[in-house]
Amino acid sequence: MAVVGNSVVISFLAQYWLPILLSAVVARLVRNRYHNGLNKYPGPFLASLTDLWRMWDVYCQRPELTHQRLHAKYGDVVRLGPNTLSFADPKALKSIYGLNKGFIKSDFYIVQQSTVKGHNLASLFSTTDNTFHAQFRRCVNAAFAMSALVQYEPFVDNTTRLFLRQTERLYSGDRHRAGAVCDLTRWLQFYAFDVIGEITYGRRHGFLEKNEDIDGIVGYLSNLFLYVAPIGQIPWLDLLFLKNPIYLKLSQWGFIDATMPVARFARARMAERLDSDAEALLSKKKPPAPLLPVTNDDAALDAPPPDSAAPEVAPIARDEKPAPATDLLSKFLAARDARPDFMTDTLVQTMAVSMAFAGSETTAISLSAVLYYLLRHPRCLARLRAELDAGAFADWDTGLVTWAESQRLPYLDACVKEAFRLHPAAGLPLERVVPGPGGVEVAGNYVRAGTIVGCSAWVIHRRPEIWGEDVEAFRPERWLVDERDGEGETRAEKERRVREMNGYMFQFGMGSRTCIGKNISLLEIYKVVPSLLRRFEIRFKDPNQEWKLVNAWFVKQQNFEVLFELRDLVKPEGEQAPKEQKIEA
Repeated sequence: MAVVGNSVVISFLAQYWLPILLSAVVARLVRNRYHNGLNKYPGPFLASLTDLWRMWDVYCQRPELTHQRLHAKYGDVVRLGPNTLSFADPKALKSIYGLNKGFIKSDFYIVQQSTVKGHNLASLFSTTDNTFHAQFRRCVNAAFAMSALVQYEPFVDNTTRLFLRQTERLYSGDRHRAGAVCDLTRWLQFYAFDVIGEITYGRRHGFLEKNEDIDGIVGYLSNLFLYVAPIGQIPWLDLLFLKNPIYLKLSQWGFIDATMPVARFARARMAERLDSDAEALLSKKKPPAPLLPVTNDDAALDAPPPDSAAPEVAPIARDEKPAPATDLLSKFLAARDARPDFMTDTLVQTMAVSMAFAGSETTAISLSAVLYYLLRHPRCLARLRAELDAGAFADWDTGLVTWAESQRLPYLDACVKEAFRLHPAAGLPLERVVPGPGGVEVAGNYVRAGTIVGCSAWVIHRRPEIWGEDVEAFRPERWLVDERDGEGETRAEKERRVREMNGYMFQFGMGSRTCIGKNISLLEIYKVVPSLLRRFEIRFKDPNQEWKLVNAWFVKQQNFEVLFELRDLVKPEGEQAPKEQKIEA
């Protein structure tokens, strides 16, 4: 009887497989449509049925424009997938990203975890485990506090001097000779990679010296993000491709090498450091200088840049090399020694690798945005140049600007913030999963547990009730307290408005998962932008050519080609530095 019954079932399935399959698909789509009660929220109909809609939208590489259009059409809450909501109301920021709210990152971030020898490495950025993240962050917090910047500035100075010298040698012209065309986004990414290499390992990758993509790292990361962005919309697809269990197992067994180029570089530098430490112990050399202690000071990471009262940071001598014990790798190893129960060699390597990920791509994008908007708005560029030419700087040879000097340049600060507002690096909502069991209220909307929610900086940063009706305009003056916008606006009212604007800036995330490296990124940006503008005249190769934006998780610029011309350094007393003076190492 059993054999006969099985035969009947098989015969039935063979005869009616197509309608059965179609019925199952329709049932799944109906379930998706009404999942978690999200059918009450507006959005594209296809988005309510399948994540393939948003995967395709991200694959087309301009999803931030889609999100802006959808919120303009449907309002503050838009359904982007069967289980995904996007919020445009700024009040949602504290609900979703505030401290101790219980939200966790979605599986989108797991797709971004790197692999070494077939194993995934969950970083501070990519982990979805809040407990793991809290422990990990406590181990390395002090290394990223604003107070630690003074230790990293010599590293940044070394690379910035090289950057200025190489820009002059490779690209600059003069009044009689046109310079070579510079792909500025690529050149700035080379700079950012070498800065983060020197800060992390005490050693540059070599991008600036060779003016080439070392080991194909930049190309690899660009292709990786082109993969991560769309696949992250349906994360389980990653198990079929980059994190295919068979592929990873072959890597573990040594048949193939699935280790990314950045991880190989980090692993080599870590091995060198460990060998060096072992030799020092064997020869009984003097131990390295004390390192920053491991602290729980989260507040230091979220502090704004210091104001004009910040202590002066003197520039280092040209040939001075920072002490190795001040680089990030030394601090990570110190954290390992302080917390060997948690901070393993693997986590040390993970931190070193993640620094290259976040520390190069996003900083280069932000630097490109600042310079592009300045070139597109000559009035703003002229005003910033006037501020720089009137400034008091210690370095009149290379044009290098110290961090403390940059903090006395209010218009520079306004230009950087305005570029952050108009062009935040991350181009997708920062996804979080609503905690259970009862769900939460987000900006006045009850959302059930398990729903993916998020806000996009590209939407939040264009709210007219916060930044004014001209949200699409590059207007740094909106950040200056002394320049009131409305008729009869008092200074107190402008101060309150600027505080509100600062509170809603979202380019580095918010809450406990704020980008841990934001202070290092700010250090680079606030130094290299004024240094470049003091030393060079910069103009578009073709003023009529707009840049092209590619949103592959991070919104990267293309077709940003410029020409450099060496510029006189303007001294306060009116003396001119000789134009033929070359930038020394």
